[in-house]
Amino acid sequence: MQSKPDSAHDYSVVVPVYNSSSTLAELYRRIETVFSKLEKSFEVIFVEDCGSDNSWETLLSLKKQNSNKVCVIRLSKNFGQHNAILCGLHWTRGKYIITIDDDLQIPPEEIETLIIKANATNADVVYGIYEHKKHSVGRNIGSNTIQFFFKQSFGNTNSITSFRLIRRNIIEQIIHHKQSFVFLDGLIFWYTKKVEYVLVTHLNRTEGVSGYNFHKLARLGFNLFFNYTTIPLRFATYTGLTLSFMSFVIGLIFIYRKLILSVPIGFTAIIVAVFFMGGITLLVLGIIGEYLARIYSLQLSKPQYSIGEIHDTQH
Repeated sequence: MQSKPDSAHDYSVVVPVYNSSSTLAELYRRIETVFSKLEKSFEVIFVEDCGSDNSWETLLSLKKQNSNKVCVIRLSKNFGQHNAILCGLHWTRGKYIITIDDDLQIPPEEIETLIIKANATNADVVYGIYEHKKHSVGRNIGSNTIQFFFKQSFGNTNSITSFRLIRRNIIEQIIHHKQSFVFLDGLIFWYTKKVEYVLVTHLNRTEGVSGYNFHKLARLGFNLFFNYTTIPLRFATYTGLTLSFMSFVIGLIFIYRKLILSVPIGFTAIIVAVFFMGGITLLVLGIIGEYLARIYSLQLSKPQYSIGEIHDTQH
């Protein structure tokens, strides 16, 4: 990766971009207004995740107009939101890093809310959480699935969102993570427990459609469950122990019925037992296979992202 210049900012804002050309100019303008009001230096890193609209052309125009405050990166293919954010984090120079979506559902003015909370609590990370989410029904179901898996994985009882403020020292640890599947919030909770939450406004989407649907979110939750926890393996272990005990007890019952009561063992019962145990065996093998596949993927050193084009703040 290209080395970063030595100059630093007070804040870096990372924006993953996917098919959102109509909101980018307003998003940047409002971010700029926030930091002008606060009298803080800033930079904005836009990471275009190889969408199908003209977002890249819009970003190049923004870059041309604000060359020393805007970095625009285009990935060589679609890697997903978390990988795109990770890419942007590598290029940040700020003492604090803020991540925000590109769709204006979170008003950029809420950045100040995160900053106030961080200054008041000295937290490593501050999440902006929504009192009322304005997503579609399918998106809400998928998001709730992610929240469930996350709570099971990390014991976190609070909601997580893509609107976060993160200290530089946490970022320096996150960017050295090498696993190809990236779930940023999982990494955050690996490296710190000094996390705070603050309520922010969440608006209805006015432009375009979300890049996430229920299927993508469910798949993200599935990957989260297998990449950041050993819960499925423990489930397989406990299932095996339980069934072994049940099989032992049932075996004693059948032996007693056969030898003492002379009751014939039914053929149907044997078939059902065989199919049931076969199904459980395949389930456990599938769980083990998922972990082996992830170990294999890690050994292959698949890239977390690949940059197709970049225009940094120094160019």
